[in-house]
Amino acid sequence: MSKNPRFYFSLRSPYSWMAYRDLLDRYPDVAEAVEWVPFFEPDELSTRMLTERGEEFPYSAMSRAKHFYILQDVGRLTKARGLPLTWPVDRDPVWEVPHLGYLVARRAGLGREYVDAVYRTRWELGRDICDPEVIADVATSLGLDPVAVSTAASDRALREEGVEILLRICKDGVFGVPFFVHRFSRFWGMDRLDEFATHLRSKLAPAGALPASATSVGLGRSSEESHAGGCG
Repeated sequence: MSKNPRFYFSLRSPYSWMAYRDLLDRYPDVAEAVEWVPFFEPDELSTRMLTERGEEFPYSAMSRAKHFYILQDVGRLTKARGLPLTWPVDRDPVWEVPHLGYLVARRAGLGREYVDAVYRTRWELGRDICDPEVIADVATSLGLDPVAVSTAASDRALREEGVEILLRICKDGVFGVPFFVHRFSRFWGMDRLDEFATHLRSKLAPAGALPASATSVGLGRSSEESHAGGCG
């Protein structure tokens, strides 16, 4: 099992977006210490490639009731944070488009900047981040190759890298986002960020420097037991 602390984020999820903002605003040291790993629902091709590797993606579609709850909940949370919010409309989304595009940006040393720009594009401007033209615009604004970034989902090598990430998601027991992992400890939801930060600081700081007060989520706990600001 990897010893590196990990932050599983999704460019689709409003809770992941808010956790990202809270992470940078309140815990910049933690943001620097964690590995940023994209979480995305696989399309038909990625699902087939994952199945060929003997795994099944640990995600199920939310109910209509939960969907309406999230609309209300996110409205409250963004208002409390003073964040602008424009709900996007997803039409036949292929989540590999923005998330594999992140891999290209990360290789260029602009992964964090890409995440920020895509979140802003989706949640503040309400644009469709599964549209390659939208991702090309984001890439151009960052000085990245717009073709390489926007067509990442068509690149076989990047598809295979994406499947490796999906395998990590399965191995780490990630069932929703945001999700934080450090060794055997799991923390699901933006409401667990404080606990994760306390936990991680206590482990990375000199012995006795910080109290360890986090409560982790066990591997066997179902995603239905609490909401915790977690979303798929």
